[in-house]
Amino acid sequence: MINRTDIQAAVEARLAKRYRAEGRFRMFGILAIMAAISVLILLIGSIASQSIPAFRVNELTLPVTLETARVDPAGDGSEASLRRGAYNSLLQEALRDEFPEIEDRGQLRELFGLYTPLNSARLQNQVLANPGLVGRTIDFTFPISDDADLYLQGLTTTSGEVAPGLMATPSGTSGEVRIFANSNVFSPIVSDIRERLATQAEELEDRAERYETRAANAAGEDARVSLTREAEQARTRAASLRALAEPGSPSVDMSPELPSRLIRMNGGIVHIDRITDSGRTAEGRVLVALESTTPGDDWTIWTLDTPQAERRITDAQIAWAETLRERGRLETGFNTYLFTNADSREPELAGVLGAVIGSALTMLVTMFLAVPIGVATAVYLEEFAPKNRLTGFIEVNINNLAAVPSIVFGLLGLAVFISLFGLPRSAPLVGGMVLALMTLPTVIISSRAALKAVPPSIREAALGVGASRLQTVVHHVLPLAAPGILTGSIIGLAQAMGETAPLLMIGMVAFVADAPSLSVGGLTEPATVMPVQIFLWSDGAERAFEPRTAAAILVLLALMIVFNAVAVFLRRRFERRW
Repeated sequence: MINRTDIQAAVEARLAKRYRAEGRFRMFGILAIMAAISVLILLIGSIASQSIPAFRVNELTLPVTLETARVDPAGDGSEASLRRGAYNSLLQEALRDEFPEIEDRGQLRELFGLYTPLNSARLQNQVLANPGLVGRTIDFTFPISDDADLYLQGLTTTSGEVAPGLMATPSGTSGEVRIFANSNVFSPIVSDIRERLATQAEELEDRAERYETRAANAAGEDARVSLTREAEQARTRAASLRALAEPGSPSVDMSPELPSRLIRMNGGIVHIDRITDSGRTAEGRVLVALESTTPGDDWTIWTLDTPQAERRITDAQIAWAETLRERGRLETGFNTYLFTNADSREPELAGVLGAVIGSALTMLVTMFLAVPIGVATAVYLEEFAPKNRLTGFIEVNINNLAAVPSIVFGLLGLAVFISLFGLPRSAPLVGGMVLALMTLPTVIISSRAALKAVPPSIREAALGVGASRLQTVVHHVLPLAAPGILTGSIIGLAQAMGETAPLLMIGMVAFVADAPSLSVGGLTEPATVMPVQIFLWSDGAERAFEPRTAAAILVLLALMIVFNAVAVFLRRRFERRW
């Protein structure tokens, strides 16, 4: 006899087991979503943190006198004459006026390295836009060099200042000077230098031993001689460093391989080159002129932890940049150049405007080619084409084309559009045609799926009241399938916007300094797109291109988010339920 209680218990046990399985499945799904969101937040957060320096810029404002004879050589105020003006020399003189004590040619080159000469073109454009500025003195604002900008943002070296609180007297206000202290205040610096020299000597000796070992095991005579020479040079250098590190040496010389020490006193800055007299006297050169030689205890020792040999900005440029900031000539603000300029060899002037316009023009060509052709193809295959081997063959090949690597389409564009038809390289027209070929399978497949989703009863009702096949498709099926078609098309276009490989094949990797015009003529002008711009900046030699690469990635992600948001909006706007 079957026990009803046992059956009920078994059923409840199976239900409990099923509920537990469903709970585990739900938990795994939630964990997967949380993991995906965490990785996304980590990725975007990492990119955003790297891009922060790109959104800030240190700008230098100088009073520039636009002398008529130098700005307008012909004296007629014509555009041709204004274009021949000596704008860069005017900027150099304005900067030199801030440091009149600098006369050495080498130091002047360092000083003028605080900005790029390309800023003179911006000054020229300002004068061309307003010729009435000729003969006047204006405040011209321009970005400082990328190396100085990175330093001012704290990305080049760390620094610290110590106030000894003891009397010190400078021997002069410019040139080579000595700083006399009434105590051995520089002794800690001497001890640190000797310790570092001893460490460097040990590293050189270890290197020499490795070279000697490799020389003993070398198979060829040339390799043995070369390694032996390297070992001898390392031991010679180590011996000289040992000699400098000896406590009995009368002086200690600063070298570019050691942290830099500077002295701030009497409104100026002195670079320490040598410390003598048991740490009581420092010898060096004046980087920023001292106001007087008055002795006092209001002075500090300024240390730059990263040696000068390991950074692109010199000690003198750091001193001048700090002085300009203290004088109010340098201010930090939002980097509008990133969005208003096209690409540039100088990171501080490089922007994404040209790439954004190039991407817009390229995507317009892609959209006007891929969407109409793709939707028309999908409508024919789904609504009108007979079901035979030919249409089956076409459908299979369309599905296969959706899986073809994108670079193959780039090769096709290079062979057909450029080599055969002679269309211009690096043009949005060619780029859009290549991306249209790549996007067509996606548009066709998504459009067919949207058409299939329309209930057959809609078609049957329209045909039943006397509508033709074309009227049924145009007036009933397509409006109902529009949300799915628009969604698939926009997602396909968003995917095309992020493609790089096919565009590299047609030459859109070229450096383009000017943004293309937003007109029909701009379709054949040289241009680049955002993915290629990111690729170019990521390969840049200057360190300042690193944050700009991250910033460009954020801009591209923002464009992709906008595209997908439009797809979601259109889908909800036109969606109909039946």
